[in-house]
Amino acid sequence: MAEYEKYLKSVLITEAQVQERVRELGQQISADYEGKGDLLLLCILKGGVMFLADLMRHISIPHQIEFMAVSSYGKSARASSGHVRILMDLASDIEGKHVLIVEDIIDSGHTLDYLSPQLEARDPASLAICTLLSKPSRREVDILVQYLGFEIPNEFVFGYGLDLDEKYRNLPFVGVVDLDVYQPEE
Repeated sequence: MAEYEKYLKSVLITEAQVQERVRELGQQISADYEGKGDLLLLCILKGGVMFLADLMRHISIPHQIEFMAVSSYGKSARASSGHVRILMDLASDIEGKHVLIVEDIIDSGHTLDYLSPQLEARDPASLAICTLLSKPSRREVDILVQYLGFEIPNEFVFGYGLDLDEKYRNLPFVGVVDLDVYQPEE
């Protein structure tokens, strides 16, 4: 038995479902941005990396990538604290570019509510959001999502980029954590 299996209550989204939806999103983004100019995929670290890597393989138009590290979760947290910090800022200018934020999950909405005006102030040609997962039942701030992978129930999830105490991001599926077994690290 793999170590993660003791924490896995159930598989919420299978590897095949993830890959099919990522392919569809890549095709939709390619069609929507065709002929519009510079597309920049802005990955929110760390959770968005796996999603970005797969998504960009399915985007057929030229694009650039950039990274930001933003935190609204403390260690062992199961929910956003609402306090957002930029841990690593952009390395390049986004002025005049079509910026597509690539995020792993939108929970309360506080991270993107904080980040979006910060990015808008840098004068991109457009700013849109692509998220793999959304938990609308947890939303405290309205966020307009242009590209959505899956709406999920209010479950504590891990895998496919999402961590469980910084582990198991490498799993090819999204699983639900068994909260009767899992004990956060101190």
